[in-house]
Amino acid sequence: MTDAYRFPAEWEPQSAILIAWPHAETDWADRLADVEETYVALVAAITRFQPVVICVADDDLQTYAEARLRSARVDMERVRFVPAEYDDTWLRDSGPITLRDGERFKLLDFRFTGWGGKYEATRDDRLVGELSGMQLFHNYFVQSIDFALEGGAIETDGTGTLLTTWQCLHERHPDASREELTDKLARWLKQGRVLWLDHGYLEGDDTDAHIDTLARFAPGDAIVYQACDDASDAHYLELLAMAADIAALRTADGRPYRAFPLPWAQPVIDNGRRLAASYANYLIINGAVLIPAYGDPADGQAAAVLAQAYPDREIVQVPCRALIWQNGSLHCITMQLPAGLLG
Repeated sequence: MTDAYRFPAEWEPQSAILIAWPHAETDWADRLADVEETYVALVAAITRFQPVVICVADDDLQTYAEARLRSARVDMERVRFVPAEYDDTWLRDSGPITLRDGERFKLLDFRFTGWGGKYEATRDDRLVGELSGMQLFHNYFVQSIDFALEGGAIETDGTGTLLTTWQCLHERHPDASREELTDKLARWLKQGRVLWLDHGYLEGDDTDAHIDTLARFAPGDAIVYQACDDASDAHYLELLAMAADIAALRTADGRPYRAFPLPWAQPVIDNGRRLAASYANYLIINGAVLIPAYGDPADGQAAAVLAQAYPDREIVQVPCRALIWQNGSLHCITMQLPAGLLG
């Protein structure tokens, strides 16, 4: 049987979104009440359009999470709980990266090292294997790959082009050349091209410039990216250079990408530490785009930009200011599961 697997784009049909519920043993402990509000709002938004699968650490946490969701009038017919051990709740980086060949699926289980050893991640690194033993998925197999790669570090257009950042992959694999990394990513992820951004960062980001904090593919050969229009801001020159990187990229047939710059939120400072409030960290689901909201005047402007980039989807704001306290946002805590994968 031939290997015709491909890496689907996030805007293709999904069976569910996978998340993990925060609890007192995760890094959310100090502000658990605030982050729980975000998770309740997120699940309420997702279940308007499709199912959600929620990892829970034990039965008590499931009972508690279910009570919180029921009190918010969430459609529990679209909620499925699964028991799992996890260090933290960044499922974009510890969850499965799924390829598909018709109705067959391949779950890529890369190494998760806590973003280059910054945090303990032993249980997170085992998560894909744990989920694969639950009869959760249908017609699939797991390919374990001894290579550090997070889902937030890669973007695909679904037709063979991958977008990533040199800073992140070079930080994880400093001895590998760009050519070597290009070859590995293209081979494992079934991509014909790998495009690299050489600029772009956000202060308060632990990921070493994950692409999903900076720039995202959109349908119709488009790229949505985080811009900065404040010349006095420390990010201004770097994000201007990233915009130039994006302008220089070409589609597979040689045309420039349609570019959608996102507005810049005012600095969010927490105990003297600046947090990474990126609007590029949005989540695409069936029929909608969920965008992080930070309580900033730019929230509505960012939603308007996404309405232009995704004109066939409803744009839904989800309060995410609590998430950036732990250096991530909406896309970081989620992983989409392609249509047909759930058993």
